[in-house]
Amino acid sequence: MDRIALNRDVVIGVAAHKPYRMPADAAYLPVHVGAALNPGACPGFQPDDEGESISALNASYSELTGLYWLWRNVDADVKGLVHYRRLLGSPDPARRHAEDPFDRVATGDELRSLVEESGVVLAKRRSYYIETVYSHYLHTFDGAQFDACRAVLSDICPEYVPAWDRLMRSRSAHIYNMFAMKADLFDAYCAWLFPVLEGLARRVDASGMTPFEARWPGRVSERLLDPWLEVNGVGYAELPVVSPEPVDWPSKIKGFLAAKFLGKKYEKSF
Repeated sequence: MDRIALNRDVVIGVAAHKPYRMPADAAYLPVHVGAALNPGACPGFQPDDEGESISALNASYSELTGLYWLWRNVDADVKGLVHYRRLLGSPDPARRHAEDPFDRVATGDELRSLVEESGVVLAKRRSYYIETVYSHYLHTFDGAQFDACRAVLSDICPEYVPAWDRLMRSRSAHIYNMFAMKADLFDAYCAWLFPVLEGLARRVDASGMTPFEARWPGRVSERLLDPWLEVNGVGYAELPVVSPEPVDWPSKIKGFLAAKFLGKKYEKSF
């Protein structure tokens, strides 16, 4: 399949696994992630199982199957990824308090302007305050996954290990796999990221994991962006995260505990 030229200079994929309201700006492309596993679940969205695809890995790769699809199948000057329940906010302070959350979302023109200035636009860095990036993950998931990632980096691209170690000691990180980039940077990042994840998958035994635990490749990947930016000397701008609906923290915590301790299925979210 030929790469898709969408006649847009900015294409921001919006990863979704169910029908949901989307930003009205033409730069945003709703992408049904995991379409190979649940065909027809998002009518009118771009399925991520067309062309070159890893859609069948969505149960573990989460939104990364959409990222891979954008990398391998879309031509645009600026490419990026956000989530149906997490979007990049406008840099315009006047719009940041709009009543409708979709009125707070960055437009394609705003993202293009920031990317032209900085190369990359990221969701605002998340701070952990009393924990390091490593200890925060260790208290919630399996720290051996971070250890295995370091081993993979040491094997295939050892120049990244010092930056990885610095991030593990840091108390903040750019997470969520949300960004907009110049196309050459977007493609270069994906060309580096996915081989690292393939090597990591060979080192981690996923047998016996709950559906929630099995999504570890997507979570580990969030911590690979900062080392890549550092090693390659890539500058960036930050934008706030816009959530179209309130985060139901009691349900998220209850679901996590059920998956972690009772082996129950945790409802997929991004």
